[in-house]
Amino acid sequence: MTDVVVTGAGPNGLMLACELALAGCRPIVLERAPGPDPVPKANGLVGQVVTVLERRGLIARMTGDDRPVPPAPGYAFAGLPLDLGRLADNPLQAVPVPQLRIVEALAEWATELGAEIRWGHELVDLRPGTGGIGLDVEGPDGRYGIDAAYLVGADGAHSMVRKRCGIAFPGVSQDRSTSRFGAVRVRPGDLDPVTGGLVVPGFGTLAPFVGVRTDRGGVTWAPLPGRAPFLSAVEWDQPAADGPMTLGELRASVARVLGADIPFEAPEGPGPHPLRRLNGGNNRHAERFRDDRVLLLGDAAHVDTAGGQGLNLGMQDAVNLGWKLAAVVRGDVPEDLLDSYDTERRAAARRVLLHAGSITALLMPGPEVAALRELFAELLADDATLHRLAALTAGSDLRYDMGAGPDAHPLVGRLLADPGPEARAALATGRPLLLDRTPDGTAATALAAVTDRVEALLLPPCDDRPAGVLVRPDQYVAWAGDPIAGADDLRAAAHRWFGAPVPVGG
Repeated sequence: MTDVVVTGAGPNGLMLACELALAGCRPIVLERAPGPDPVPKANGLVGQVVTVLERRGLIARMTGDDRPVPPAPGYAFAGLPLDLGRLADNPLQAVPVPQLRIVEALAEWATELGAEIRWGHELVDLRPGTGGIGLDVEGPDGRYGIDAAYLVGADGAHSMVRKRCGIAFPGVSQDRSTSRFGAVRVRPGDLDPVTGGLVVPGFGTLAPFVGVRTDRGGVTWAPLPGRAPFLSAVEWDQPAADGPMTLGELRASVARVLGADIPFEAPEGPGPHPLRRLNGGNNRHAERFRDDRVLLLGDAAHVDTAGGQGLNLGMQDAVNLGWKLAAVVRGDVPEDLLDSYDTERRAAARRVLLHAGSITALLMPGPEVAALRELFAELLADDATLHRLAALTAGSDLRYDMGAGPDAHPLVGRLLADPGPEARAALATGRPLLLDRTPDGTAATALAAVTDRVEALLLPPCDDRPAGVLVRPDQYVAWAGDPIAGADDLRAAAHRWFGAPVPVGG
């Protein structure tokens, strides 16, 4: 029997394959497409997923640049500019990298780690049982079966796995908007040489990536590095368009929104060059992310219109689930540890849906929305408000319930802050990690007496950091505090997350 089958070889499914393989599990990944989709979709990574991937060494693998990723100096919230350079503790990072490159890098690493990726193999049916799941797969040479202990559906917003398990997908849909996106080529003379903004005669300058809203809709100019720039437009309450999307349709939509025409052409080169139309939008998440031995991941579990949040959410789903599922497969922990995946990641999805719904409301037409936007712009002069929106966008406002109680250290439940170079190297292994800053290794001694599943890292004492920090493989803090007074709590946390005590050498 195969331990884990993942259906869907997008960034989320492949990230899970990497995390499972890193933890010693050898999953099979099924993907109906014959290979990675060459059509650009997502254009980068935003939020805490950047920190997580950077510590795994994946940002350098994707970009070829091993320098630390700095905080983003600016971003946008519903077309309102966020001047993040004002913040001393800016939580938002962004890395421009095409989705194709993300998929290629993850597929390469997953294969190196021992995962098997079957391109051109589609899951067509599943039969849950008491001890596993029977899978019917259609491959290039015909239909065959796989018996799997666990199945993870990373098969997108229209997930067959979710539907086959009868998992509801509640949320909000709206059909008022028509969004159009395209890669374009503009005249060099129409670009602001200082800001890279697009100068539109009769309107003004479109600042890069911020977007503008008018009474008729919104337009965003995105000059992506090393690629053709993107131009997008959203309109409200337009007649449904028929037929394939065209550059002329995008040009007409932009002109209606701005009241001014932008001359552009198709990009040079072979492409493929994206050109898409999207009617309406959905903000939904599954009523549960786990159904016994079936789990949902990424767009199969949640969809949103927040823009840029899909990979931040879905790839962190994978990092949250991978080590837990591998530990269950190994027999280190009871199967109910998987319930924490559902609890933790549905909480994360709810925050993103809050983000998405707020953005949609602020982009709607009408004088009341214009007044609300004006008020929001005033509130953004307050650094506390600016930081709150940056944290919401990054996902750094999320704190998992680790069961530690109200007196837990403030770090508990949060993504580990900058741990220093020694700890960053240890985090790349994907193992549980104990940061011991006691002078004599007290924290490590407390755990070494009962378990061999946690890597202990002895670090110099630091007055402004707790003497002991227990970190899960997904880089979230499971326990922090004084390892002498709190030795029992430290051992209990290690037991809860990493399994029953196993004496070293036993």
